[in-house]
Amino acid sequence: MAAVWHFYRDSFRNMTWGRPLVFLILLKFFILFAILRVFFFKPVMAGLSDEERSRVVGERLASPPTDPPAGNTYNL
Repeated sequence: MAAVWHFYRDSFRNMTWGRPLVFLILLKFFILFAILRVFFFKPVMAGLSDEERSRVVGERLASPPTDPPAGNTYNL
């Protein structure tokens, strides 16, 4: 396992664009997981008690799936 780590570490050190590439990858992960989650993927059941959450999950599991929106055709 250490040999694999050393291989990648030495490869990035020897690359001309190694450090900027690693920086861009880390920046991308930060944007995907931190910023997008905060602004676009808010928790649906925030503020509910444990009993309310379990009730909502039970209702969603027990209810039949909803129909697709009008205009969409699916070949099922």
